[in-house]
Amino acid sequence: MNRRECLSALSGLLVNPWAQALAASTTGLHIFGRPPEPGRLRRVFAAGAPAAVLVYALTPEKLLGWPGPLSAEAHALLAPPYRTLPVLGRLAGRGSTLPLEKLVALKPDLIVDAGTVDATYLSTAERVHRQTGIPYVLVDGRLADSARQLRETGRLLGVAERGERLARYAETALVVCGGVPAGSRPRVYLARAADGLETALPGSINGECIEAACGVNVARSEGQGLARVSREQILAWAPEVIVTQYPEFHALARKDAFWQRLPAVQAGRLHLAPSLPFGWLDGPPGVNRLIGVRWLYDRLHREDGRADWIELAREFHALFYGHAPSREELMRLPGLA
Repeated sequence: MNRRECLSALSGLLVNPWAQALAASTTGLHIFGRPPEPGRLRRVFAAGAPAAVLVYALTPEKLLGWPGPLSAEAHALLAPPYRTLPVLGRLAGRGSTLPLEKLVALKPDLIVDAGTVDATYLSTAERVHRQTGIPYVLVDGRLADSARQLRETGRLLGVAERGERLARYAETALVVCGGVPAGSRPRVYLARAADGLETALPGSINGECIEAACGVNVARSEGQGLARVSREQILAWAPEVIVTQYPEFHALARKDAFWQRLPAVQAGRLHLAPSLPFGWLDGPPGVNRLIGVRWLYDRLHREDGRADWIELAREFHALFYGHAPSREELMRLPGLA
């Protein structure tokens, strides 16, 4: 970088507070404003669904509410004191649904967002802080950084011991793929929506579970994030495994002539992942996926001698969601029957 380029870069940091936050962060937390001391922090607003799951897992008593509605079935799997948390709206994701004046009226001590960190999200965080005066923290939400998310956010929220405990689970759950040769990693299609024709493209936060579980995402398309694809594209990709969180699609693919032509379905490798109270593979792309990585790895690489997933789910629910459903309750959930 020459002198002019260096001066230009430094000027950008001075002009854009969000750029300063990005450059200064060594913890994965991009902070705007001065958060309260941990002992004085009582009210946290979650800007989006991944942040809501993160805050709920760490300190549910401080979470003001959910960014979007949860089903009755999802509420029943949360700890009883928090089943009536209100729906407040979101600031992040595909359009804000909460006016800033209503946000201010909630009197949060801190706003937390988690997920993708880019210029758009950083500038949103900076703008909301500037307009409301409320400290705003954007947490790098990549799946591989789940342990760091839990530790650093736990410290920020005054629950460092709890964050450490959850972080240790994350370190155990995230599979290291070095022992799985590249040639042994199955080609996987993540089927989203009731028709299965939406998918997560390689490198997107929504599809991270595939790579983390030592699989190869077959999707190929221009752009990033989520994409609608055609049946012809899926035929050309010829996935060896298809995974979904949509019971409607799972039922469709088991009888539809098109899906029956695919190698994955012919080989009996069409898998339905649990999605309650939060998705095991996505929906949202938060720390709720930690159990999903283990589950998907099991399906991709351990056809025989699978673990007792009902008991593993109970343990995860108890640790992250503060409530251990009975085995009977879990056996009724799609994907765990």
